[in-house]
Amino acid sequence: MTTTRQDAWTQDEDLMLAEIVLRQIREGGTQLAAFEEVGKKLSRTAAACGFRWNSYVRKQYKSAIEMAKAQRKKIRKQETEESAEPSQPSFENESQPEAGVPLTFHEVISFLKNYENSGSAADLKSENESLIKKIINLEQQIEKLQAEKETIHSNLKIVEEDYMMLIEMMERARNMAVLRDDERSRKVKFQVDRNGNLERAEK
Repeated sequence: MTTTRQDAWTQDEDLMLAEIVLRQIREGGTQLAAFEEVGKKLSRTAAACGFRWNSYVRKQYKSAIEMAKAQRKKIRKQETEESAEPSQPSFENESQPEAGVPLTFHEVISFLKNYENSGSAADLKSENESLIKKIINLEQQIEKLQAEKETIHSNLKIVEEDYMMLIEMMERARNMAVLRDDERSRKVKFQVDRNGNLERAEK
């Protein structure tokens, strides 16, 4: 029984993965077939190969992928022209829309198969899922910032109330100090009452 590897990818393995995927693209194969082929050669799972391709290797070969797709398109066009039967009825004399030449049913089927095999649909789905995740993260950040904003407003209100209370206390203290100064400035006189006790008498 073959042991499935889970160790780190080497540069040579990345190169092999890229070569096989690009070959499959040129020949009109699927990425899944490429991942399975690489997995057998490297004793890795097809899923691991697919993850490595989408997360790292594909980004290094963007121009090569476009070239491979162009070559595949050229090859398919040649195959379509070669497989066309000479007895096929001509539509040259029929009225055609000015936008361009209409596609035959065979060409539409071929295009749909190529589109499915090209991985474009999977790429769009993956990109859509990634954008949805980003939107969810942004919404969560907005909620977090909104909560922080409300907390700051609440704290600011408390600080303002404390500040007004402090101003009021300082005003009271100032008034009390003024009263005390007034009392000290008054002349104080002591006298003896009828019972012989000393009492304070203001002048």
